[in-house]
Amino acid sequence: MNMSTKPAHQKELFGHPTGLYILFFTELWERFSYYGMRAILTLYMLAKVSDENPGLGWDEGKALAIYGWYTMLVYVASIPGGIIADKILGQRKSVMVGGWLLVAGHGVLSIEQSWAFYTGLLLIVLGVGMLKPNISTMVGGLYKEGDPRRDKGFSIFYIGINVGAAVASILVGWVAAEYGWHYGFGLAAIGMVLGQLVYVYGTRFLTHVGNKPTKATASDHDVSLNQIFSQMFSTKNTLIVIVLLAATSVFIPLNFMETEVSAYVIFFLFLTLVVGFMMTVYQDLESKIQKDRYLVLLLSFLIVIVFWGAFEQAGGLLNIYAQQKTDRMLGGWEIPAAFFQSLNPTYIIIFGLPVAIFWQWIKNKGKEASSIFKMAVGVIIMGLGFVFMVFATQQYAANGSAALYWLIFAYLLHTIGELSASPVALSFITKLAPVKYGALMMGVYFAATGLGNKVAGIIGESSQAEPIRIELNASADQVKPLLTENKTDSIFAKNKAFTIESQAFVSNGNFAFDKSDISEIFKFKEAKSKEEFVNRLNGYEASSSESLTVFLNFDYKNDKYIGQIVVDQFQTDLEFRTFAGITIFCVIFGVLVILLLKPLKRLTHGAEEKEIEGLEQEGFELADDEVK
Repeated sequence: MNMSTKPAHQKELFGHPTGLYILFFTELWERFSYYGMRAILTLYMLAKVSDENPGLGWDEGKALAIYGWYTMLVYVASIPGGIIADKILGQRKSVMVGGWLLVAGHGVLSIEQSWAFYTGLLLIVLGVGMLKPNISTMVGGLYKEGDPRRDKGFSIFYIGINVGAAVASILVGWVAAEYGWHYGFGLAAIGMVLGQLVYVYGTRFLTHVGNKPTKATASDHDVSLNQIFSQMFSTKNTLIVIVLLAATSVFIPLNFMETEVSAYVIFFLFLTLVVGFMMTVYQDLESKIQKDRYLVLLLSFLIVIVFWGAFEQAGGLLNIYAQQKTDRMLGGWEIPAAFFQSLNPTYIIIFGLPVAIFWQWIKNKGKEASSIFKMAVGVIIMGLGFVFMVFATQQYAANGSAALYWLIFAYLLHTIGELSASPVALSFITKLAPVKYGALMMGVYFAATGLGNKVAGIIGESSQAEPIRIELNASADQVKPLLTENKTDSIFAKNKAFTIESQAFVSNGNFAFDKSDISEIFKFKEAKSKEEFVNRLNGYEASSSESLTVFLNFDYKNDKYIGQIVVDQFQTDLEFRTFAGITIFCVIFGVLVILLLKPLKRLTHGAEEKEIEGLEQEGFELADDEVK
């Protein structure tokens, strides 16, 4: 048949199906929009309401908590997104729906209204859930079983992911810094529109993949969720565990949490169902080999949680550190903090092949190169990246700012760790998963990754000091002499945010400042805030000769100035302990996994040395481990 007379879906370009390049550019622009928004999301939440570039004016802890919930839900939404595609719409239509949801979500975020923030995030969560798990499946569907071009096709596709992510952080970060946060969100929306236009144009090249499922194409091994839940609630031991965990899920948030109570109740109930689901699967397995492999599978999920719990500090805590405490001046120009989010995808493009070659070389030399070993080493290397952040906190404590090269080195090790652990994690899980539960294990993998992202948010939130809230209690004329900013008149004329830096200490059991006028310009919003302030100063034995740097940060909200006092050394020490703690935990965890390597490999019963019948042919490359 002549090339020109071939149907569109059979045409090729540069040796690969033309549909690959349609999916490549669709995903490139989708990742441009997602990572561009992600690069500025936390910074937008922190920016003061009355800044020149106004944001939401939230505390760091709240911003990191929301970031954790958001990134978790992005992953968890992939579970129903995959089910809808597999059972109802098919991947091709699901990607289309997801794309339009993302266009709407990014577009709504560009609106300067408070309602638009949560609405936009919700639409993005739903859109990513529909698009991400399904577009990778379509890439695999472009190639027939055994096609040697398949792996190279995925490599080309993943280049699109990382090019989109790297460019987005720079362009969206620059636009947000120069023109405003909502222009940055708007640029991300434009990127998503371009992705959708590419996809709509290219559907004629994709008519043979991702179609609506039929009974004829359904897997013989499929196990429905109804079957799982029916068995779960009819097994005595499992039911007892679920009831106890469900009661605990309600009791703990109601009695020990002050904020986000409802969210945590739902979160813990979700984890309860996951535990019940895992118990049910284990009890249903018939052979000892299956049960042994399943136990190793559970450990691999734990490794996934630990890895992403540390790694995902990137868009949260490390992003804040870049904005607030890093000297970003380069040749007279201040680098936008969001630019640093481009380091990870750039490093992936540069080091992806060398790291893969290294591990292949290790394997060829007859050295240990099993998936569990790679995952453990990846956790250790990624954890060691936080050593550079420990150095950064020490430099900040000494000089008042940290050099930007600490972040550059930290992201480098994080990426090397990711390239060692992440690519093999999903493949390893598909090799261990029981055949009839293979598809459902993909859902658990997404849940584990989402849980890791939430853990990252919790760690970041715990690294931030409880705010000491204050309110301005003075006239503009009283405050102006205490300010070091230029144009102090315009600050009050335009009701703009401002910061007062001072030295504080304890004198006669009470706090005092090096400038006595400062204590007269504010009042504490709560009595316990004053006590906490004195306690933090006392903790360092702050005196008139050994005072501590403090910042009074004021934001203009609801027709008055409110803010908080930050004891700089107290906050720095919290961050130091967080970075050091992540390093120590990751190294110890990774070493323990390596020490258990021999018994763990025995429990896999050679799963990596030979194919598991049926599972390797099921096309489980559907999950993209670059979703973040």
